[in-house]
Amino acid sequence: EVQLVESGGGLVQPGGSLRLSCAASGFIFGSVHMSWVRQAPGKESQWVSSINTDGSVTSYEDSVKGRFTISRDNVENTLYLQMNSLKPEDTAMYYCSTGWRSRTPGGGKGTLVTSSS
Repeated sequence: EVQLVESGGGLVQPGGSLRLSCAASGFIFGSVHMSWVRQAPGKESQWVSSINTDGSVTSYEDSVKGRFTISRDNVENTLYLQMNSLKPEDTAMYYCSTGWRSRTPGGGKGTLVTSSS
C-alpha cells in the first residue's frame, strides 16, 4: 500500500523559511519521480515542483523558482521541500505526490503552511 506522510508545515512570517518532509513507503521510492502539490483554500490544487528518480533533474512552478528547493533521499525514502522567502500567497496545504508535474495530491493528509504577519 502506497503511503505518503507529509510534515514540517507551520505558521511563519513573510520572508521566513520552512522545510517540508514527505516519508514514503509501500513502493520503490527511488524508481519514481516525485512532486509537491499545494492547495490554497477555495482553489484548485497546483503543481509546485518535481524531481526525477535520482535527484539530478528538478522543475519548479514559476512563482516559487529561486525560493523553493526540492530534494530527495532515496536511502531514507524521503522527499523534501525547502521553502525560503515565504510569501502570504504561499499559504496552502502542501502534499507530496508521485509522478512528474503531478497536480494531484498523493493521498496523504498534507501539511499546512501559513505565511502571515
